[in-house]
Amino acid sequence: MTANLLYALGTLLTWVGWYLAFRTAYLGIQLVTKSPGLDVPRVQKGLMVSALSAAVLLATAAAVPKNLSAEQKEAFLRFPLVWFVMPAAAWLAVASLVMVALRLVQAWLAVAPEERLARAQAAGVWALAGLLALAWYKRDAENKIEVLRGGIDFTATNAITLLLLALAGMFAMVIAGRATATRGFAKGVVTQAALVAGSIVFGLPFAFLVVTSFKEDRDMSSPNGIVWIPKVQETVPYFDKKNPLYEGLYKGQTVQGSVLEYRPDGTVRVDIFKPMAIRGTTFETQMSALKEVPKMVPLVTASLDGQPIKGMVVEDLDDGRKRVAILEPPTQKGKDAVFEPTKVEPVRHVGLRWENYSEAISFLPPETNSGLVYLKNTLIIVIGSVIGTILSSSIVAYAFSRMQFPGRNALFAVLLSTMMLPAAVTLLPQFLIFRQLGWIDTLYPLWVPAFFGSAFNIFLLRQFFMGIPMELEDASKIDGCSYLRTFWSVMLPQIKPALAVIAIWTFMGAWNNFMGPLIYVNSPENMPLSYALQLFQGDRSGEPGLLMAFATLAMLPVLALFFFAQRYFIEGVTLSGLGGR
Repeated sequence: MTANLLYALGTLLTWVGWYLAFRTAYLGIQLVTKSPGLDVPRVQKGLMVSALSAAVLLATAAAVPKNLSAEQKEAFLRFPLVWFVMPAAAWLAVASLVMVALRLVQAWLAVAPEERLARAQAAGVWALAGLLALAWYKRDAENKIEVLRGGIDFTATNAITLLLLALAGMFAMVIAGRATATRGFAKGVVTQAALVAGSIVFGLPFAFLVVTSFKEDRDMSSPNGIVWIPKVQETVPYFDKKNPLYEGLYKGQTVQGSVLEYRPDGTVRVDIFKPMAIRGTTFETQMSALKEVPKMVPLVTASLDGQPIKGMVVEDLDDGRKRVAILEPPTQKGKDAVFEPTKVEPVRHVGLRWENYSEAISFLPPETNSGLVYLKNTLIIVIGSVIGTILSSSIVAYAFSRMQFPGRNALFAVLLSTMMLPAAVTLLPQFLIFRQLGWIDTLYPLWVPAFFGSAFNIFLLRQFFMGIPMELEDASKIDGCSYLRTFWSVMLPQIKPALAVIAIWTFMGAWNNFMGPLIYVNSPENMPLSYALQLFQGDRSGEPGLLMAFATLAMLPVLALFFFAQRYFIEGVTLSGLGGR
């Protein structure tokens, strides 16, 4: 057996052994707390079996040679990890082998001869599939299987913390199991605790998004795991005499840059540094039109002749070294020193890097007006879609529910049948229609179709209209109301909850719509936020802080909508589940 297979075997034994160890602790807590309805003999037997199995597996795993480095051996506790990198044919062969073993075990445990024969036949089919997969794997001589080995090392403090958390979780599980059988305060506490725990778990991705949007690049990855408390680099203003930074106007926009060329007539050629979208662009202007502004340079600490110093990086040399102007101690202040990059440490403090948001916006094309054009396009699509969907769907639903006309049921059946058409089927005909209308690279294809109704929304509103007593409509007719007046003044106010739900659904769908703009929109001035976010991801994928900042800005309106209309979100789940009252 190779060293990699031995390591994989040891990894499997370790994880199964620790699982059984935690199960032993859980069963022990159940015995100590004496949960109601507990089968004590069965639990005691399970505890002994789990404890013995865990001890045997962990001891065996410890005896398996792993060829660890000296640093890995020094870890207080180590959870090994292993993964096999292999082609699809090899995975299919492994899956077939697992299924063969499973079917053979099921055949051995089967009681009826017919069931045993069926399980054995299934094992034979899986064995044939495994042989075919193996032959497929052998056909390509370049196929190979690689083993990735690693592990999670824990210090003594981390291991004890993990153990205490596991024990606390087991106690909580046992207490929750006991409390669910009771009534009153205890059950309420357990329910609320479960809701809070669920909120934390499902809120972690959003928390990671927001925290990452305030991080510096150096905090994006860490050997200690995810950095949840970001730090920022301390900076100080510095007027660079060798390469000063100037501020001026370029096409009505405030820009910063450095002078590339001074000319005798008083004009200069400026290389733009900010905003990021036009960085590298050069333009000519009068020197008198420029104003020198300070650069924000980072503070660092280092050691000079055995003495700790603090200074600011005033120049990055071509060979990678840094020129530091010393600020502390006072005896060294005003002197310059050159250090290797590894010899200086940045001065940082806990804080948020708000510059990620401004820099993310500065990368947007100038014609988008700092992203306001994207927001305007998105609002046009959202408002048009919401108004069109509510008006068209409610009018059609009212006609199907209250008005009598020939073929009403047949037309309604045809309407419902359109829900079974995949969107890909109607995609090309719609595109050809909009191209004939000259609507390509406009916003019309993204919101005008909303004025032609939606089958599901019509069905939902029809069910609501049918649940309204006929007496209300009869009373309006006695008062002389027309169908349209009855619809607008009497019937529509009765279904406000359903209209609110549909409005929220439509808002979410229009705000997040990406496929529509991808098909119909070409120019940046017509792009909505969803399309712009995808393009931004392609351009700045190597800068997670800027990407998360732009994503946070794009989702803020939706988040605000949720907080102000969460009651209708929940009601929407109920209504759509019932389909009608």
